[in-house]
Amino acid sequence: MTDTKPPGHLKPARIEQVAGAAGTGRDTAGGAGEPGAEAAPASAPVAATGVGTAGTKRTRRSAGAGAARTGASANPAAELGFSGDPGQHGDPDDGMLHAQRAWDASLATNRLDDQGVNLERQRVETKGVTAGVALLVDGWPEDVRRCVESVIEHTGAHVLALDLGNVDGAGDVLRELAERHPERITAWHVSETPHWRGGTATWGESRAKLLRLDESEVHVLMETNVVLRGDALTPLIAAVVEGAVAAGWRGLNPVAAEEPDPARESTGDVGPRTVWREADPGTVRALSGELIAVRRAQAFGALPEDARYGRYADLELSLALPGHLVVPHRRLPVTLLGRHDVAGDYAERESRRNYDGVLRRLRAS
Repeated sequence: MTDTKPPGHLKPARIEQVAGAAGTGRDTAGGAGEPGAEAAPASAPVAATGVGTAGTKRTRRSAGAGAARTGASANPAAELGFSGDPGQHGDPDDGMLHAQRAWDASLATNRLDDQGVNLERQRVETKGVTAGVALLVDGWPEDVRRCVESVIEHTGAHVLALDLGNVDGAGDVLRELAERHPERITAWHVSETPHWRGGTATWGESRAKLLRLDESEVHVLMETNVVLRGDALTPLIAAVVEGAVAAGWRGLNPVAAEEPDPARESTGDVGPRTVWREADPGTVRALSGELIAVRRAQAFGALPEDARYGRYADLELSLALPGHLVVPHRRLPVTLLGRHDVAGDYAERESRRNYDGVLRRLRAS
């Protein structure tokens, strides 16, 4: 498949829905906040709770219940400026009130996350969206087994796997799993071995084949050293549905190091060295390649097909994508089994080659 028409179920990019916003206090039943209520500060974003009582009608009191009362205050929290009563929001310019609302919204979000409410809501919202998990199988058979089984157990996504030369019997494991779950796994087996092993099958060309074979709206790039301990895909797919071009479990941002990169002095490039550091949840510059969900239509043209090895290819892909990249605020249930290292001289040479492409895109941006 090479059709790059926009997916039908994905919304236009609206990043403010991805990052989330705070509610307006102790709202607990599904309504919106009062007009003019302040949101949480941008430095501490929290996901919207989606619940509230601010918009609900009050129950009429029975006869005699509305008589004036004296003595203890009916709502001491509201008198002090807190949002103890959903119907009384206090002075919107009160800093104490603002802090209380942010705290309330954070607590409510955490409770909902603990109960799985937000995840279930995301499942409903993404029910009609198709997603395919693309795997390159190039060795490490036991990791392949654990990776694929975790996707089958914890998600409803279809697995598309390309076996490169049955390295160390990894292709046999894939074949066994595909026969056991024919409705969930589509596998292709080729005789070409991986480029890192002296063969002709490169990372970029193999990834591009999987992208074209996939017919889903959301294409998930996943490495076989990743195991899901729960549904880690739904929050990523939900972020893409809400407007992100891609979402991942870990984000990276570039920073300039103080000292130049000695490895680049021979080329005359002695400027500040770029270092990539793990980013906080929210909008990021790049996504770590172990687990990325991307709009398939936008991945065409952004995927670095000339990359022979995978290291740093995720950064080049991220920088080439036309849109916002995000990391969900909810920590995802993902485990890394360990790095799939190859020969040191090969990894160094091909990583440097890929990183040259990353630097070119950084300078052009």
